[in-house]
Amino acid sequence: MVSLNQQLKKYAELVIRIGVNLQPGENLVIGFASRQVYPEHVEFARCLTEAAYDAGAKFVHVDYGDEWWMRETVKRGSLETLAERAKWQAQWVQKLADEGAAFIAIPASNPYLFDGIERSRVDTASKSIANAFRSFNDRRTNDEYTWCLASAPIQPWADVVFADLPAEERTEALWKAILKAARADGENPIEEWKQHIVNLQKRSQWLNQLNIVELHYRAPGTDLTIGMPDGHYWTAAGKPSQGGVHFVANIPTEEVFSAPHRDRVNGTVTSTMPLVHNGSLIEGIRIRFEAGRIVEYSAEKGEDALRHIIEADEGSHYLGEVALVPVDSPIYQMGRLFYNTLFDENASCHLAIGKAYPLIEGGYQLRRADWNEHGLNDSLMHVDFMIGSPEMNIDVKTKTGQMMPIMVNGKFVSME
Repeated sequence: MVSLNQQLKKYAELVIRIGVNLQPGENLVIGFASRQVYPEHVEFARCLTEAAYDAGAKFVHVDYGDEWWMRETVKRGSLETLAERAKWQAQWVQKLADEGAAFIAIPASNPYLFDGIERSRVDTASKSIANAFRSFNDRRTNDEYTWCLASAPIQPWADVVFADLPAEERTEALWKAILKAARADGENPIEEWKQHIVNLQKRSQWLNQLNIVELHYRAPGTDLTIGMPDGHYWTAAGKPSQGGVHFVANIPTEEVFSAPHRDRVNGTVTSTMPLVHNGSLIEGIRIRFEAGRIVEYSAEKGEDALRHIIEADEGSHYLGEVALVPVDSPIYQMGRLFYNTLFDENASCHLAIGKAYPLIEGGYQLRRADWNEHGLNDSLMHVDFMIGSPEMNIDVKTKTGQMMPIMVNGKFVSME
């Protein structure tokens, strides 16, 4: 039987070889912005470091942090000093980016991290960090360098996901669930991922051949139309950076996705899973759109946190991503909420509030000042929320005016 430590080494190699596809002589950064490497992640960070140097890394920088420290600092520390610290961190990260570094983050958080802390302090802290890293993140999401999100457990997160188990068993149970969801629990994860990438790309090619101009979502609490910009395309895992290096931005990933037209979203959508954002749990999201803009929103729980997302700037009142994930996704089939967007978004169709990926012909060469003109949205935010279910039906309108289903009862129709 393969030990957990041996499986972690395979997982780390997968993230290095397939995730960021680290090239010999490149620098690697592990942890950045609010996604630092926590004490519980030391063993995995060491596995990543070893795998990176095995792949020929020039230098590996690990940005260690502590979620408990962040909570106490947001609660009682100087937020002005925290903002200055973030600017200094961003300068170092940007320097390494300028030298062509690859970037790995380990998203893991306590869903209740900021419970009991004044909401305005939480919002100020998170926004100052986001602003400090905005230039870096603009370049990252523009694929100017390779990057990958790949998670590892922390105890407070495991306590929520596996509350049904004894406390001492929860972290190991979450590790096993992460490795299974990430397709990293087999004998040869790298080879399995190569085939997985091919399968996802076939689905995105099918969607591109349909020449979709509009999607119509129907489910309980959801009746939404999303228009697509001219020249848009669907993509999936295994895209090239602007330097031509193929990488996988999310491990796991089960989605095909594109950029909706900023001004062509109308109707109402209701979330089907909780959203954890910046240490707050948001449930029962309901949003209404007119001409692309969010004009009404509510949440059964965490509405203040939802307000922080939507009211962050003008662009956060619009959508930046539309992603399709069937309910026969292996993560959905696990039947377990992860309370972590990296996993839950790959169990469900989802939308993202805020910043788009420029997935239109010539989009990566566009100036951001010209994005709106081409239907692309820009924002400080990019926050996914889950809307899929076995009751979701999606029809599309093609360029020829034909209406056809692409998803029925949460599953894709045949590509034949």
